[in-house]
Amino acid sequence: MKFRKTKDEEPTAPGQVKIKRRSRVPGVMITQYVEELPEGKTTPDFTRKPIALTIQEGKLAIFRAIITGDPTPTVTWRRNNGNTDDPEKYQVIFDPNSNEHQLQMPNVDPDQADTYKCYAVNEFGKAVVTAALNIIEVGFKKSKALQQARTAQREMPAPHLLKTRAERPKEEKKEGEPDEKFWELLLSASKNDYERICAEYGITDFRWMLKKLNEKKKEREEEQAQVVSYVANLKPIQVKSEGSAEFEFEMDLKDPTSRIFLYKDGEMVPFSIDDEEKHSLKQIGKKFVFSVKDLLPEDAGLYQVDVEGVNIFSTDFKVPAVEFLVKIQEVKATEREDAVFECVLSQPLEKISWFGKTVPLTQSEKYDIQVSEDKLIHRLVVKDCLQLDKGIYAAVAGIKSCNAWLVVEADKEPSTHGKKKARKTTTAGGSGVDLAKIAAEQNAKIQTERAEIVEKVKQAQAEKEVAAPKQEPTPKPTEEPTPEVVEETPPAPEEPKPAKVPAPDKPKKIVKKPAAPKPKPVVVESTEVKAEGELVEEEIEVVEEPIIIEEEPSTEGDGEKKKRVRTGPLVPDTVIDPGVHFTSGLSDVSAIMGQSAELVCKLSSENCDGVWYKDGKELMSEEGLAIIKDGTYHKLVISKCKEEDAGKYRFEADGRKTEAMVIVEDPPRIDPDELAKFSEPVIIKAGQNATFKLDFVGREPMKIQWYSEGEELLNDKNIKLEKSSSQSCLLLNKCQRKQTGEIKIKLKNEFGTIEALSKLIVTDKPTPPQSPVEIVEASAHCVEIKWRAPKDDGGSPVINYNLERQQLGRNTWKKIGMIPGVPHYKDTDVDHGRKYCYRIRAITADGTSEVMETDDIQAGTKAYPGPPSTPKVVSAFKDCINLSWSPPSNTGGTNIVGYNLEKRKRGSNLWGPVNPLDEPIKAKEYGVKDVVEGIEYEFRVSAINFSGAGEPSTPSDFVFARDPKKPPGKVIDFKVTDSTYTSLSLGWTKPKDEEGVQDEAKGYYVEIRPAENTEWDRCNSNAITTTSYTIIGLKSMAMYWVRVIATNEGGDGEPQDLDNYIIAMPPPVRPTFTDRKMTSFMVVRAGNSTRVNINFKASPMPKITWLKDGMPISKKVTVSNAEGTSQLLIPSSERLDTGMYTIIIKNIVGQETFSTEIRVTDDPKPPGPVELEQNVPGTVTVSWMASPDEKRDDRLHYMVTKRDSVKRSWQTVADRLFNNNFTAVNILPGREYRFRVYAKNDMGVSDPSESRKWEVVKKKEKFTLNMPESKPCTFDAAPSFLVPLKTRSSPESYECYMSCAVSGNPAPHVTWYRNNISVNTDTNYLISNTCGVCSMLILRVGPKDNSEYKVIAENQHGRAECTTKLTVRE
Repeated sequence: MKFRKTKDEEPTAPGQVKIKRRSRVPGVMITQYVEELPEGKTTPDFTRKPIALTIQEGKLAIFRAIITGDPTPTVTWRRNNGNTDDPEKYQVIFDPNSNEHQLQMPNVDPDQADTYKCYAVNEFGKAVVTAALNIIEVGFKKSKALQQARTAQREMPAPHLLKTRAERPKEEKKEGEPDEKFWELLLSASKNDYERICAEYGITDFRWMLKKLNEKKKEREEEQAQVVSYVANLKPIQVKSEGSAEFEFEMDLKDPTSRIFLYKDGEMVPFSIDDEEKHSLKQIGKKFVFSVKDLLPEDAGLYQVDVEGVNIFSTDFKVPAVEFLVKIQEVKATEREDAVFECVLSQPLEKISWFGKTVPLTQSEKYDIQVSEDKLIHRLVVKDCLQLDKGIYAAVAGIKSCNAWLVVEADKEPSTHGKKKARKTTTAGGSGVDLAKIAAEQNAKIQTERAEIVEKVKQAQAEKEVAAPKQEPTPKPTEEPTPEVVEETPPAPEEPKPAKVPAPDKPKKIVKKPAAPKPKPVVVESTEVKAEGELVEEEIEVVEEPIIIEEEPSTEGDGEKKKRVRTGPLVPDTVIDPGVHFTSGLSDVSAIMGQSAELVCKLSSENCDGVWYKDGKELMSEEGLAIIKDGTYHKLVISKCKEEDAGKYRFEADGRKTEAMVIVEDPPRIDPDELAKFSEPVIIKAGQNATFKLDFVGREPMKIQWYSEGEELLNDKNIKLEKSSSQSCLLLNKCQRKQTGEIKIKLKNEFGTIEALSKLIVTDKPTPPQSPVEIVEASAHCVEIKWRAPKDDGGSPVINYNLERQQLGRNTWKKIGMIPGVPHYKDTDVDHGRKYCYRIRAITADGTSEVMETDDIQAGTKAYPGPPSTPKVVSAFKDCINLSWSPPSNTGGTNIVGYNLEKRKRGSNLWGPVNPLDEPIKAKEYGVKDVVEGIEYEFRVSAINFSGAGEPSTPSDFVFARDPKKPPGKVIDFKVTDSTYTSLSLGWTKPKDEEGVQDEAKGYYVEIRPAENTEWDRCNSNAITTTSYTIIGLKSMAMYWVRVIATNEGGDGEPQDLDNYIIAMPPPVRPTFTDRKMTSFMVVRAGNSTRVNINFKASPMPKITWLKDGMPISKKVTVSNAEGTSQLLIPSSERLDTGMYTIIIKNIVGQETFSTEIRVTDDPKPPGPVELEQNVPGTVTVSWMASPDEKRDDRLHYMVTKRDSVKRSWQTVADRLFNNNFTAVNILPGREYRFRVYAKNDMGVSDPSESRKWEVVKKKEKFTLNMPESKPCTFDAAPSFLVPLKTRSSPESYECYMSCAVSGNPAPHVTWYRNNISVNTDTNYLISNTCGVCSMLILRVGPKDNSEYKVIAENQHGRAECTTKLTVRE
């Protein structure tokens, strides 16, 4: 039997509630723990909930959630069947940037399929949401095998992968080929970096490089395809502002368990997923980010990432030797001012990296990045500083960095407070030193160091020349001049062989000055001009060993290489005239077949001829090929290019050469006449066939596509496409009208694309005329109608319309006949009151349309128009009142022919016409001149159509016949009379009247504007006549500008503003408590809730603070504040909550405090066993063990009761005892006594602890009277203390009882002292002496009672004293 699992209900703390709330996100359950949330606090909620996942076994499953709440909730994840404690299977991640919580499950297996719950909890509530995870199994028992295989793969070492990249077998590098590192960088670089990388490695043949790079890319992609699905977004390594370097890329691994390796200069580098290590890897989805922390110069090198032995990404990290001579300094700027950061480097750099709050900065409208000419001074200008710009800014050069704060101070100018500030033209910041001077000194230092290096090189060369004998080169004849190539060779032996050099008449090499002092062998190639025309000259450095100079084999010779060896130094002193050389080389040319092509180069001298070659064969002028020399320019012109003219062309002159490619293209081309013929529209009738044909030329293969209105046409039932090498034909069968449109043919081959356009027009009969029909007139004499032309005229204009008419009630249609092609007809053959229906057909050259039938139209119906709009008074004068109105919405089915206007005086019931009835007003405005000055009128208007006049409009407002008034002036004494958090009451005085300047105000408008807005809002739509107004609906504590505008018939006057803005708040009131009786002491039983309500009044809303014993209250105590009240709530009180609670209410006017003592206690436990002891005859000392609550309750005391065998009732003999003993007096012998001791506190009385029975036996002896001899006898004795005083400790404001027993004869006189001052006469102390038992009761213990107390007993025989000390506890 299967049992259902019950829901887990979390226990609710005492005093808590559980209120179910609904979230805006469906599926989220929220439970609120308190009845009312404090201001600004919220329960947890989900703005993005995790969604159900269905994923294949072995993949990565991620649940994502975004949660809000104040305070920040604690987020946990659970599953219904099982736990999520295994860190290998479940990883809980929080991303602070996106505030996203994630539950990641790498390599999910079927056992993890379940329902998962996400809990978000804070002290005010919790939110729960569920999501299901479904796993698709790979196959039968495959998941287990897969897991075992992956485990074995992780545990089994791979020796071949643990080798360094340097130990792996490499292809043997051929002589003259670049380093393998060059290709690794190119494979991972963008095209924009190709030129820079080639310059670093001395590669000048870009065409060869690109060809070789494409081959290597194909090989690399084939290798990568074995382990990854794709690699994208490769970003090279970059230094960050925090002193680390990062490079990243996106990669989709085919097997998530594949191992990733990191290499630096071929050596494997260990890394971790933690940011604490030197090298770390962070994976976000499919993006991989590698980081290097704590950068050092040793971190420079080539970094490579491999997956299972396959290279994925390579990036070169270079660390320039640069330092900051002057670092950026902190900048303080005011708002709308520019801020400048500047620094000086020790070495020139083109640019450095700038960061603002860890975000890279680039040149933009906000940021201006400047670099000096010597590249030593770098500046960052932050324009138009605002508050959001403040933060830390950093400059990064190489691996060095410096940072400084930008502090943006608010503009304290009072005139701009609450307004948008204008941008300032001043700048703030700078280093405060002469940067130009420092940079100049550093630049001079750099130049001096370079000059010293060059001088040392020259000295080394001079010493070499003296030591080494000079050797003369021996010429070796050659058939023709060949280029020279100086190749890098290892150092020659000590005795160099004789050098082979070219003939003396050949041009010398161009030698440049070295850039570094360290001599080393270099590659020196002959001067060659690239295809782009750029002259390439390699630098030759000083060599200590002989240099072997090899030349390329001659194209026509036997292929032997010619070498020459030179032992002399290559220094600037040996530079001679370079001879004839190219100043502009050949460039690649692309020519269209049949057109001309021209190759041009330029030599440095006119007195030099050259030879042209094509693919190694010499060219001569012939038909279609012309060789031209024009001064220093040499040209090769191909008049009509053919396919065989394509190839590699070379021009040689005086041992120099330059090469370029001629590419002959054969794109699709169309003869202009054929194109003009094709572009003519094809016009056919519906149902006919259309043919489009076009001839063209171009190299095969040719892709031909036909389009109709942008949609490609394919062979179909009614579409036939025919193609050949030079022609294409489109045949459209049974064309329809909807096929009318643009016809396009597109021709494409490897050299280009061409398009040609034509148009197909298919004509057909028109569509029916469009309804609805407009009734122009429907009177007793005629019916006049209009309609709209057909939507589609079929390709031909409408010639005529065919009309028929049917009278309602008849079955026959009367033919009216043809009318011209204007959509309008007036039928005069009608009978008054009859209804007619019309049929209309459109006729074109291609046919007649379908019929359009009208609704029934009645002739001569009395349909009156509706009332026009209320007349509006445009202007009023003493002799004329101008009015305007709008026509009625209901015209009665016919046109409005005019209007009748009427007037009426105030107080009269008669309306009089303004215009004669037979002369209606045609316009929608009129000036009434028949008025009397000073009389008030109202007007109304009625519309007239063919049926007659309709209902009149509603009357206009009354208007005086008098000249316009002047607008009123500003109101007087404008002020705020009252204010609250949501309303504002205003008052003012009516403005004064000045004849001819400003007239009397008839009303007022109140306008308001929030401080952050620029537009005024009118509070009352209609003018008010009173001089006061209350604005409601304001936002609490918001700032507003308020003004009042007076108005009358002459318009609005000038506004009157308040002198300053107004804050929506009541008038300032100092905090005061409104309760007459406020409790300063409370006793609460432990476990019960404690509430303290404080009512007050204060304005503005004060800041309320609660303290316990001068310290902030604990989190378990809830404070709820509202307007005029504050409540302190302890849901479940404990004894630790006892203390003095203080509330502080403070606002801008002042503050007020109040304290109340809360004592949390419970019914006391009874005291321990009671013991009885007789020390003085006639007394019994009762002592007992303290109650267990005595240590926890400093107000606990004891009460003692007594019962004897005679009275048999319990009597209280002592109360409010704070010690654990009491001496009962008047104990008579022969009676039995029992005592009970109770523990008491503020909450109540405990159960009693009862003593054993106490009895003093009365001895009865036989009375014998012996008369002894009379001797003098005396009982006098000096005072002595039988029971001394004990040390006391009492809480403040409680009673304290002290007692002692003294004997002596005669009875001694007892005096009590405090700090050696007698207190016998002090009314604060109650002193008694009964039968030698002396006691003193302090009614209310205070701090002053914390003293030493002394009792002195004196009689004529002597004196005795006893002392004790009282400690008062706070």
